[in-house]
Amino acid sequence: MTVARGVYVTGVEAGGGKSAVALGLAELLSRRVRRLGVFRPLTRDDGETDPVVALLRSRYGTVGAAGPSYQHASELLGAHRADDLVGEILEHYHALERSCDAVIIVGTDFGRTLGEGHDEPALPEELQLNLRIAGELGASVLPVVNGHRRDSGDIADAVRAAYYACDELPVLAVIANRVAPGADSRLPLLPVPVYAIPQLPAIAAPTVAEVAAALHANPVHGATPGAMARDVVSAVVGAASVPTFLEHLRDNCLVVTPGDRADLIVATFAAHLGGQAAVSGLLLTLGVEPDPRVVALVSRFRVELPIFTVPSDSYDTVAALTGLEGRLRGDNQRKVDAALGLFESHVDSIELAGRLDLSRPDRVTPLMFEYELIERARADRRHVVLPEGVEERILRAAEALSRRGVCDLTLLGPVDEIEQRARELGLDLGDARLVNPADARWRSEFATEYARMRAHKGMTRDIAYDLMTNVNYFGTMMVHTGRADAMVSGAVHPTADTIRPAFEIIKTQPGVGVASSVFFMCLADHVLVYGDCAINPDPTPEQLADIALSSAETAARFGVEPRVAMLSYSTGGSGQGAEVDKVALATKLVRERRPDLPVEGPIQYDAAVDPSVAATKLPGSEVAGRATVLIFPDLNTGNNTYKAVQRSAGAVAVGPVMQGLRKPVNDLSRGATVRDIISTVAITAIQSQVVS
Repeated sequence: MTVARGVYVTGVEAGGGKSAVALGLAELLSRRVRRLGVFRPLTRDDGETDPVVALLRSRYGTVGAAGPSYQHASELLGAHRADDLVGEILEHYHALERSCDAVIIVGTDFGRTLGEGHDEPALPEELQLNLRIAGELGASVLPVVNGHRRDSGDIADAVRAAYYACDELPVLAVIANRVAPGADSRLPLLPVPVYAIPQLPAIAAPTVAEVAAALHANPVHGATPGAMARDVVSAVVGAASVPTFLEHLRDNCLVVTPGDRADLIVATFAAHLGGQAAVSGLLLTLGVEPDPRVVALVSRFRVELPIFTVPSDSYDTVAALTGLEGRLRGDNQRKVDAALGLFESHVDSIELAGRLDLSRPDRVTPLMFEYELIERARADRRHVVLPEGVEERILRAAEALSRRGVCDLTLLGPVDEIEQRARELGLDLGDARLVNPADARWRSEFATEYARMRAHKGMTRDIAYDLMTNVNYFGTMMVHTGRADAMVSGAVHPTADTIRPAFEIIKTQPGVGVASSVFFMCLADHVLVYGDCAINPDPTPEQLADIALSSAETAARFGVEPRVAMLSYSTGGSGQGAEVDKVALATKLVRERRPDLPVEGPIQYDAAVDPSVAATKLPGSEVAGRATVLIFPDLNTGNNTYKAVQRSAGAVAVGPVMQGLRKPVNDLSRGATVRDIISTVAITAIQSQVVS
């Protein structure tokens, strides 16, 4: 076990993928420290922001810094002044370290000039430089071995060599990255953990945008942001007849063909639209632009398939593509999700965190809260149904959830339409199950069961059979019958369309008088829980007490220590009126049912969250000024307040999260982002872990 505040991620050779490992490590540390930093010992000579620093800064809000430039380092090393170089690096590092709880140090890039008289330093020489810097910084070391195109014996030898090269330095673990399937069969036993992360083309593959930039290609058609983010895994040269050409198309391929091959351009669009292959784009060679009539024709396909031109011929173009690899960037969420999914699936995060001896802080920040959700959902994987399967945001969230291994998924809707939309967007839905309620084999069973449950309301089987084509009713019946653990809907449906089937079919838990909801309000440096801002218009004192108790349980379940404020326009006995009396009675009921729960009410919002105001209005209260769960007296107050805080304070509102149902069903805001959907699905999966 090591208590070093810095972790030094160093490659052992070029191409090991230490950026992806640094990303996975940042994901792990962001859940456990409030102030995370990233440091590069040497900085780029072109003056641009280092891509690893930029990635971690954009995703985690890390504080980034770097040491002297590669050129300066080369001059010092050439003059045999390595001590001066290390001293400068130390000075830069300690200036950063003072403001951070932990720092990820990403070692130098193999292949850059580091020394006079040779452009490519010997690999052991650069590795020794990194290990010396790590020792001087007092950091633990995480060596990354390049497993690409190596057999199991070579990988085992490289892992041993990397570990023993560290000599007396504290080694956190050794990671063999980009390993081919089966090549990890002979990983050596060492005094530290050894992990193997497999090769995934989606990570190393360049995007269409990166290909276009590298080849200085000119856009002709369809260069939308979504299309430009697609991966390019392979290239297919179009030189044969259409039937032969079609046989060679594969998913994520880039078609390279002269610009005058109108037949192949049209065939590519038709194959992409028809589902034969999800093509990434077309690169037209020889500087020949396609006939405008051809561009007009393919435009009618209404698919995001970009066309570019380059001046080179097909041979030189493919040669330029060979060996081109993509970078992990903060603006490519799909690639980030893929890298994190691999890291989290093949590296024991609990073991690694234990070796770092990092305890979780008492205060939960929004970043900690968000990534804790992913960690907990993955730990006990559940099955969530998403009724709005053709909606773009749902599809993008489904891909991210699948890549991160958050939960198993079922998407509802016309299967052909879902598949076509995913192809158009260049998405990989992984193992997600696609079900069309209209022709599903469960439709008849669901209709019979629903008619039985609602017979007292006059429901007949024929009406129920028709109703089961409604995706929300069908999804709710999947949860009710155990074919899914939970459901999330509402991206395109009103709240009532999502929760009505849940109230009719799933119903409330025993002992809960009313179902309700909360929002997790992620503010700048902490998370608050607001209830009820979405369901109950004017709760009675008894219902308000139920809402408070359910909200406190939900808060505790998600790592927020519950201190409950029963809100009113009066604090203590400062005001009078029916609404104040309602809140006072509800507070009394909460105390009777949960004497152990810190609760205060009636209390005004400012007294609940501001310690200075609390000291004046309610001195000595264990809740005032420190409240984490805020219960609003009615829907009008709660809904307006959460939206005001969301828009005015820039808070992220996660929810509404339903509580009190026998099985979890949650509603999305129709303005929900992909990130909102991912968080809500993770919350819902965690809820299902508790009720199952």
